[in-house]
Amino acid sequence: MEIATFEARVAGTLPEIPDRFNAAVDLLERNLRAGRGDKVAIIDDVGSYTYRELAARAHRFASALQRLGVQPQERLLLCLKDGIDFPTAFLGAILAGAVPVPLNTLLAASDYAYMLEDSRAVAVAASDTLWPQLAPGIAHAAALRHVIVSGSTLPPGAHALSDLLSAGPDRVEPAQTHRDDPCFWLYSSGSTGAPKGTVHVHASPIQTAALYAQQTLGITADDVVLSAAKLFFAYGLGNALVFPLSVGATAILMAERATPASVAERLRKHRPTLFSGIPTLFASLLANDVLPPREEVSLRLCNSAGEALPEDVARRWQARTGVEIIDGIGSTEMLHIFISNRPGRVRHGTLGVPVPGFDARIVNDAGEDSPSGEIGDLWVRGPSSARHYWNQPERSQATFVGGWTRTGDRFRRDESGDYVYAGRADDMLKVGGIYVSPIEVESALVSHPAVQEAAVVGKEDADRLVKPIAYVVLARGAVPSESLAADLKMFVKSRLAPYKYPRWIEFVDDLPKTATGKIQRFRLRELCRRSD
Repeated sequence: MEIATFEARVAGTLPEIPDRFNAAVDLLERNLRAGRGDKVAIIDDVGSYTYRELAARAHRFASALQRLGVQPQERLLLCLKDGIDFPTAFLGAILAGAVPVPLNTLLAASDYAYMLEDSRAVAVAASDTLWPQLAPGIAHAAALRHVIVSGSTLPPGAHALSDLLSAGPDRVEPAQTHRDDPCFWLYSSGSTGAPKGTVHVHASPIQTAALYAQQTLGITADDVVLSAAKLFFAYGLGNALVFPLSVGATAILMAERATPASVAERLRKHRPTLFSGIPTLFASLLANDVLPPREEVSLRLCNSAGEALPEDVARRWQARTGVEIIDGIGSTEMLHIFISNRPGRVRHGTLGVPVPGFDARIVNDAGEDSPSGEIGDLWVRGPSSARHYWNQPERSQATFVGGWTRTGDRFRRDESGDYVYAGRADDMLKVGGIYVSPIEVESALVSHPAVQEAAVVGKEDADRLVKPIAYVVLARGAVPSESLAADLKMFVKSRLAPYKYPRWIEFVDDLPKTATGKIQRFRLRELCRRSD
């Protein structure tokens, strides 16, 4: 597609964003101007908060940063559990012109120490329960001047968030930021090296809301949203903060981990209309007795990302709940989902087509566009692409190429033009000289009634040739045995080309996963090497 054509298509789907633009002002003021000041914006584990109360809290936090001397473009690390204090600090920092950097709340002390040093943050806002993991890094962070703590346990020298909020006015003059100024960072996964500070600008949040949430999910002010992914992830930040605020909907936040029990409780209690999950959670909900019956929930649509959604899980979910799951793919670099199925047009086993305003191409090893049906590397472009990785010019140049972002994912297009996920580039297997997607084999295994989850990696046989090995978590009531393993192999052979079947089946209690629920195949590869 020519650039001029692509830009014209984007221009027709995006909101008009002036040069002088502050993302937090936009998300808050649009709701106050629309008369939604008294409508509930956030429901957390403690209570509910209206749009007027959220705006006042954000402005008070902006005032606190100004009083502390935090300057525009200086970084503020956020290590906060999901609750009202997260959007307060995130939006308040943006109002003040500072750059909030949400951090994964499940990291080790060494990870926090790295990010404190790498970001050169001048301030940290943290939940008191996370202090033990943060403290070692804080002690050696050269640029750090202020520590702000949410909770009742206050470390020496720290500011209590509640005290700072009580001392500030309900409204301050926001920073005069530009639409292309750095707005916030998100640290991307460190699976291929040290985590990368991914820089997003003020225009990007509302662009993702307009292109995906409004035009694909059809989100409106009447929706109530629950996200399994936490706010520190790009997926969760869009689902549970940017998207609801962009239309005046209500977001449900929970500090605890998203388990079948915790999600089911909130599906009943708060009756969300939109539920944003991940494949492993949808599978776990289906495998548990806690999933409420249709008449006890108010869901109209679900969306999924993080890993490819197995076709069997999607079909069983719709049969059980009466609600579609819209599967899609996004990334930290693109901020949210850029290829997705559509409501009423879900083609199971595919991820659909690019979201309006985004363009994608599949590139082969020679750097040329791959023909339909052939697997290649996915490149994507769109208005929400990150500007660069902080202080990593070589990795920025390798990822952001001529307006395109190289995702590191492998894809093919099917005969209908839909995009089919084939796995991460470093997860692909070459069996007998032919590429095999582990996702394809896993999807076949999961469609067997005895299988709840499966992960496939490569293992060398006696001739040092790579063949697929499957690690399988059985469904409740299924018993591991040699006969079941043989049955699973034949089951895959009956659905895929014979060379793709797993030569070995290992039954396990669970699979290693990241905090976002993605399977850590590198750990399974390590397990293979240790067992040889």
